Amino acid sequence: MLTLQDIETVFARRGGEQYSGEPVTQLEHALQSAALAEAEVADDELVTAALLHDLGHLLQDLGETPSLRGVDDVHQYAALPFLRGLFGERVLGGIRLHVDAKRYLCATRPEYHDALSEDSKRSLKLQGGVFDTPQAQAFIAQQGALDAVRLRLWDDRAKVAGLPTPSLSHYLERARRCALAA
Repeated sequence: MLTLQDIETVFARRGGEQYSGEPVTQLEHALQSAALAEAEVADDELVTAALLHDLGHLLQDLGETPSLRGVDDVHQYAALPFLRGLFGERVLGGIRLHVDAKRYLCATRPEYHDALSEDSKRSLKLQGGVFDTPQAQAFIAQQGALDAVRLRLWDDRAKVAGLPTPSLSHYLERARRCALAA
């Protein structure tokens, strides 16, 4: 299990890496996602899920832009074993479901797919593609799916070069408040 200090160390070591195919770093993307959640008055758990939704990218070393090589890095699952015991299901569920939320949004909002970045479109195919109607219905019926959809929409917007945000320590304090040991 990671600690909050471990998470801070992971971001210090790897957060400066480019976020695949986007004009921001991994840390900038995480901070922007959390800032968007905070701006919409999300609670600590959802802000923490927004901050950590792509932590799986940083816990693996698959090189730059794995989707260009036809690799689905299944990052939505990679961080879960490290975060279990630190956070509850609401945080973990947001992380786990944010990729399927993209598949759901593509199925239910025709304009959504067209607005995705090229890397996000490429990874969508590797992640199973757009949900069909029964898959979309099954997804949205799951506990936490609506939170995951909100998180996904913040994720998509969190790719603005140079956008100022609060610091990592600000968001780790919010994470501390919803940590299981708190």
